[in-house]
Amino acid sequence: MGIKIDTHIHSWNIEKVDYEWLKGDTSVLNRTYLLDEFVPQREDLEISFGVIVQAANNFEDTYFMLEECEKRNWLLGSVGWLPFMEPEKWDENLQKINSPYLKGFRHLIHDEPNPKWLLQKSVIESFARLSKTNLTFDVVAVLPEHINCVLKLSEKFPEIIWCIDHLGHPPTKKQERFGKWGEGMKALSTNPNVYVKISGLGMTVLDLKNWNYSEIQPYMEYCLEHFGIERAMLGGDWPVSNLCGGYAKSWNAYHDVLSNILSTKELDMVQSKNAIQFYKLQP
Repeated sequence: MGIKIDTHIHSWNIEKVDYEWLKGDTSVLNRTYLLDEFVPQREDLEISFGVIVQAANNFEDTYFMLEECEKRNWLLGSVGWLPFMEPEKWDENLQKINSPYLKGFRHLIHDEPNPKWLLQKSVIESFARLSKTNLTFDVVAVLPEHINCVLKLSEKFPEIIWCIDHLGHPPTKKQERFGKWGEGMKALSTNPNVYVKISGLGMTVLDLKNWNYSEIQPYMEYCLEHFGIERAMLGGDWPVSNLCGGYAKSWNAYHDVLSNILSTKELDMVQSKNAIQFYKLQP
C-alpha cells in the first residue's frame, strides 16, 4: 500500500566520529552501527526510503551521514548539524556541508544542561539565518521546557519549518493524560509550520521490553487530533529501538495504531507524503 518512508534512522561509527553521549554507556548502543546491518530489517518491513538523522554535535557525524546518502539510493536525505552557537560563521559552516542531501538540522538539546539552550542569544541569531533558507529543524524535546522554547521560536520565526521528534517525549511512563506535555503540544499545534514525528515512543514506556501499542496510542491520537493527519510522519529510530524490543516492534506498533484509526489515504500521508513535503524529498 504505497511507499513507506522512515524519517528517523541513525547510524554511527565510533572509529570515525566522537559521540559524547556514548562515553560510559553500558547498553547495546555502545558500538558501531552501520546501515548494512539495518538494510535487512528495512526490507522485511518493506520500508521504501529513509532519512538519516544526526547523532552527534559535530561536523564529522554530518559528513558521515552525507557519505551514506551518496552510497545508498534508498536514503533520500539527512538531518545534519551546524554549530548554532556560532552565528557569525553561519555561511562558512553551511558551505562545509553543502549537499543536495542536506534537508535540515538538529542539535542534541536533550543532552544540554540548560533546558533553554535554544533561547540563547547566539542560537537565536543562527535561527534568524536558518529562516532565510529552505532547511528544516528537528527538535529532540524531552522536557516541557524544550517544547515551550520551540513555541517561542516558532512564533519569532514563522518561516522556519519545525519537527518535534518522538512526539516531544509524552508522559507515557506516568500514564498522564496529558499534563504539561499536552498543554505544550496543543499550543505548538496552532502553528501550521510545526510537524510531529511518531518515533522513539518505545523509549517512553514503563517497561522497555514488554509493551504494546495500547500504551502509546493515546499520545499518538492526541497529536493527530491537534496537529492533524497532514503534519505527522513516521520514524523507526534504529538502532535506539534495540533498547525497547527492536526496530520491527516499534514500527509495527505505530502501524497497528494508525491502521486502526486512519483511512488508507490518511495512512499514506503519514507514511510518506508528509515526509516528502516536509523534507522536500525526491523518491
